[in-house]
Amino acid sequence: MPELPEVESARAVIERAGLRREIVGVDDSDTYVCRPHRPGQIRDALLGRALTAAHRRGKSMWCDAGDDGPELGIHLGMSGKIVIADPDGTEIDGGDYWEGRRGSGDYRWSRFSLTFADGGRLLLVDPRRLGRVRLDPPVAALGPDAATMTPAQFRAALASGTAPVKARLLDQEAIAGIGNLLADQILWSARINPGRRVDRLTAADVDRLLRALRRAVRSAIRDGGVHTLGLIPFRRPEGRCPRDGAPMAKSTVGGRTSWWCSVEQV
Repeated sequence: MPELPEVESARAVIERAGLRREIVGVDDSDTYVCRPHRPGQIRDALLGRALTAAHRRGKSMWCDAGDDGPELGIHLGMSGKIVIADPDGTEIDGGDYWEGRRGSGDYRWSRFSLTFADGGRLLLVDPRRLGRVRLDPPVAALGPDAATMTPAQFRAALASGTAPVKARLLDQEAIAGIGNLLADQILWSARINPGRRVDRLTAADVDRLLRALRRAVRSAIRDGGVHTLGLIPFRRPEGRCPRDGAPMAKSTVGGRTSWWCSVEQV
């Protein structure tokens, strides 16, 4: 599933190539992806406007449509990505979820699109139809963004309760943007068991977790997504820790399948 780095990649695609272009057409006919809006409601709100800024908090992304316009929320879901097709057919993609053939104009899985006055288009390409497009998305309930949160905010997110630390990292109201793979990478880098209760973390543990979070997010954004992180290929049966060679352990923590080093993350 796209996590913070993949969503940041999609946001950057819109920022580079989708802003300040007049919108002359909107395909919002997919009533599942565009729920709760009726067909034409998003179109009516956006026609004649232009996207002026692209924002992200955690895994949530939204665009401004002018000072007095609505916000356009786009959630990638499990397999969605942003594609911007210029009038000459040049495509700029937003991640590693491409289901068509690059350069072919094959948009069979497009669930929502904007058409610009110059003939270019912005599309949400989503084979599994699990993405979401809506006006004025509710982002206020999200916690601070994992990529930019301060040490004080991070300490506050882990300061109370008895939840397993992995469950707290995955809680989007506590920290926005960390998904299952990113959480396992962070905990492995910090040498902390995913099941350890947050009230049993030391100050040194929390500092290591924050450093690990920042390294993992920077690396995944730079290298193309969470699948590029060092631990990910070893999250499998018979996998061994890439640091010490010990067998990888597996269990369910916070409702998610979790992998960790059986020696160093006790």
